[in-house]
Amino acid sequence: MYAVARTLLVLLVALVLAGCGSSGSEDAVKGFKTSDKDGYNGVFLEEPYAVPDVALTDTEGKPFDLSAQDKRTLVFFGYTNCPDICQVVMANIASALVRLDKARRADVGMVFVTTDPARDSPAVLRSYLDRFDPSFEGATGALPRIVRLGKAFGVPIEKGHRLASGGYDVVHGTQVVGLRPDGTAPFVWTEGTSPGALADDLTKILEDKVHGQ
Repeated sequence: MYAVARTLLVLLVALVLAGCGSSGSEDAVKGFKTSDKDGYNGVFLEEPYAVPDVALTDTEGKPFDLSAQDKRTLVFFGYTNCPDICQVVMANIASALVRLDKARRADVGMVFVTTDPARDSPAVLRSYLDRFDPSFEGATGALPRIVRLGKAFGVPIEKGHRLASGGYDVVHGTQVVGLRPDGTAPFVWTEGTSPGALADDLTKILEDKVHGQ
């Protein structure tokens, strides 16, 4: 069942590029279902993604390597000029994490990887993330590196259409990926996952109660 679920998820994500400000793609991803019998709201990948060693820069301008995280870490790809989807997902993640008790919260990291490094400098990322949770980390770097990192997680990234305002949107996958300290990423949630559902899943993950993990 989980191998089939992984295949379906990858196909859905590959076919649906959710640009911030676009419509229609969210329902297509939300419609993806897995077994409800495991009590888990996300998708557990029987064959997890491998976290690649990609050199990026954190919000302090220091080298950052996502594969070197020492705790379970949520990862979301987006950009600070996104008018809707990114802000909603980030707010949901922040809301989910405050639902955890203090000990469990300390065991979960959060990294926002920009899909728009031309505009999202370390300082811009820091200001943006502080609106959600000052403990959230941000990562930027050369776009080809970010695209390679996203591809490893099944998150497509493309520069979108130029806007009437003179700016442009960025088309990217909107799933949230969960990493383990061993350098694998077996957990995936769609953008429509509620804070309560995500918090429940994180509690199960931290208590090693997710099937197969």
